[in-house]
Amino acid sequence: MRIRTLLVSSLFVMFSAVFATSAIAQADKYIAGTHYTILENPVRTADDSKIEVTEIFWYGCPACFNFEPLLNGWVKNQAEDVNFIRFPGIFNGLMKIHAQVFYTAQNMGVSELVHDSIFDNLVVQRRQLQTADQVAALFAKQDINREETVAAFNSFSVKTKTNQAEKLTNDYRPRGTPSMVVNGKYSISIGGAVTGQREMLSIVDFLIEKERSS
Repeated sequence: MRIRTLLVSSLFVMFSAVFATSAIAQADKYIAGTHYTILENPVRTADDSKIEVTEIFWYGCPACFNFEPLLNGWVKNQAEDVNFIRFPGIFNGLMKIHAQVFYTAQNMGVSELVHDSIFDNLVVQRRQLQTADQVAALFAKQDINREETVAAFNSFSVKTKTNQAEKLTNDYRPRGTPSMVVNGKYSISIGGAVTGQREMLSIVDFLIEKERSS
């Protein structure tokens, strides 16, 4: 009986050590300052009851265009406590115009209709999209009224959101597009230790679990 007790105790200690080692390895899998950045000033999220995941993208970015299928598959597999948001990063004047296009579509409630068309226009067809008339012509292909598009593009609310996005880009501190932000606290960009888009999403998953456990 004593031998059996010792054997059970030894097995318990051994498995405990294995699980502890595994937990430590998981905890150290991604490291702050190496794989992701902890934002000095956390950005307020839209819904405190959920874990917000933000993609920082640019419609003129081929890497963002190629990221779409992978990202869309990832979004579909998220639990109810994850709130996914697309955000148009702004590093220069052209990106600011394309952010204005994004908020024009959002303002008109047609984002899902035109999202792929905007990407295709800029990345695949390499056409310009820099004026209200060009945006209206593109949206018209989806039977969206030209005059309403021009009015929305030039509206105070769209320009205000675009200016706010410019400031928020600085708060998120992305190194480029596409980048991700988890719960307004952690910024992840490709480069250095983050070797690609799949790994970036793996880090996002890691940080979502970190937020759940906290």
